[in-house]
Amino acid sequence: MIPEIDVWRTAHLLIKQHGEDAAVQAAFQADALFAKGDLDGYSVWKRIVAAINDLQSNKPTGSTH
Repeated sequence: MIPEIDVWRTAHLLIKQHGEDAAVQAAFQADALFAKGDLDGYSVWKRIVAAINDLQSNKPTGSTH
């Protein structure tokens, strides 16, 4: 499992690279890993999707999952 700080760093980077499409891009990554049976990777990317959604909603929850 990757540290929470890395989830948020990745979320920030994806927002910088993809703007409003960042969550969609992260979801594609999650889906690709799920399709390969990589449930750990899928879980990490779902955390990144949640972080992106928090950042883009301007209401960070401070979630730790």
